[in-house]
Amino acid sequence: MTENKIIHEGEITLGEMIIPCYVLEDGTRVLSGRGLQEALKMVDTDEESKPTSGARLNRYLEQKSLQTYIYKGKEPGHYDPIICYQGDKKINGFEATILADICDAFLEARNNITLSSRQKIIADQCEILIRGFARIGIIALIDEATGYQYERERYELQKILTAYVSDEILKWQLTFTDEFYREVYRLWGLPFIPKYIKIKPSFIGTLTNKYIYDQLPKGVVEKIKDNTPKTEKGNWKYKFHQSLTPEVGREHLKKQIIEVTTLMSVSSDKSQFDTLFTSKYKQSSQLKISFEE
Repeated sequence: MTENKIIHEGEITLGEMIIPCYVLEDGTRVLSGRGLQEALKMVDTDEESKPTSGARLNRYLEQKSLQTYIYKGKEPGHYDPIICYQGDKKINGFEATILADICDAFLEARNNITLSSRQKIIADQCEILIRGFARIGIIALIDEATGYQYERERYELQKILTAYVSDEILKWQLTFTDEFYREVYRLWGLPFIPKYIKIKPSFIGTLTNKYIYDQLPKGVVEKIKDNTPKTEKGNWKYKFHQSLTPEVGREHLKKQIIEVTTLMSVSSDKSQFDTLFTSKYKQSSQLKISFEE
């Protein structure tokens, strides 16, 4: 008798990503190794588009900087792959719940150490996945408790997850990074605390326009304003970046955010930042803004 025989198979869709999934005879839920690492964005841009199953995942699990968090409270073989069989076909996978373990580990690492640029991309993706699965989990529990699970459409939970994760990915792609705001607050002497993170002081908008949007190609901001309606109170109804095209506008915006964040990060104060910014963009940028703390 074949061990780890697959008795059910399917796919989990996360935005544009697809993770093949399986159920074994003993009830073990398994995720495809390749699908798992692609969902976690564990693929470098200069590598082949389809890395070998689990190879990239194992490399990250073995990184020394992450060991404390990856194996916290875990046995040495916790992340061992599972070889399962679909007839004569051999499939490399991982027990499904390690996806949550990996996400928890990367998020804890992000809170405690400085991650590499690639590690941070993975950590951000982990947060997107955790949020999506948490919502689906509570819905599934209610459906099971009420018996609705037997009446709902087979792919209803999948559709909810796809819609949520897609929206969450879009939201993350279009927002300014925490690093950008952290550096602004540092240079302008404002503490980076929940009070100012949730409701940003009004001068932040002025800085954002000056250092980011005003550096976009001529005419872009004017076009964005033309396409963005206002509320009855005269405020912009949507954030400017929501009007940018994904292929060109959004990429230019992200590049500008990264450049300005880098200049701020190497500046000891506003004056030095102004000098660096002016040198790079050939214009005076210093804004004398006051605000009430």
